[in-house]
Amino acid sequence: MENIPTWVEVTFLIAAVYTIIMFYLSNGRPKLLTGIIIIWCIAQSALAYSGFYPESDPETMPPRFTLVLLPATLLIIYGCFGKGRKWMLENRNTKISTFLHMVRIPVEIVLHQLFIYHMIPELMTYEGRNFDILAGITALIVGVLYWNGKISDKILLAWNFIGLFLIFFILFNGILSAELPFQMFAFDQPNRALNYFPFILLPAMIVPMVVYTHISDIINLMQKRNLN
Repeated sequence: MENIPTWVEVTFLIAAVYTIIMFYLSNGRPKLLTGIIIIWCIAQSALAYSGFYPESDPETMPPRFTLVLLPATLLIIYGCFGKGRKWMLENRNTKISTFLHMVRIPVEIVLHQLFIYHMIPELMTYEGRNFDILAGITALIVGVLYWNGKISDKILLAWNFIGLFLIFFILFNGILSAELPFQMFAFDQPNRALNYFPFILLPAMIVPMVVYTHISDIINLMQKRNLN
């Protein structure tokens, strides 16, 4: 992307790598699944780099961006039910998975820079409607306290519900401010950056990972409460 400082793109790529590493470490180090995630990221990056996602006609149905959102949504659903749920319950290390959410700190810094360069609307930043950075900051505090047994599963469960609400809130705002047929916000400065490399990895991988980790940790913690 032209005019975007290199440090912004590098920071974002480091955040993406951090997300994959934390997913790997908190889920029993699954080599095959991690490899599939990396291939998915490369494929989406290639499509975005080639200019596939910006719509020439925003009224086109279905939007090309469906190729990002739909597979990720289906994988989250699969991962939380049936065999996916069983695998998660057997392999999840909740003490480590909480730290995955720290990725929201560099992501929010990057989003603010993208707003400054007119690539996303202000509502997508912490100066607008995006309070997701609070989940990133508290993830470190909550993670350390939980690791050392200073807070209970009940408190961690409540924190995960709050974090899930925050990510869903900004996710819906992001979708509704993008140049899609159902755009409702930010017509003067729409959400364009996520159509391009490397920022395509936010909806393609980082946000789904954050959402999945919250939901699966909620399931895991509630399962533990039922067993006690």
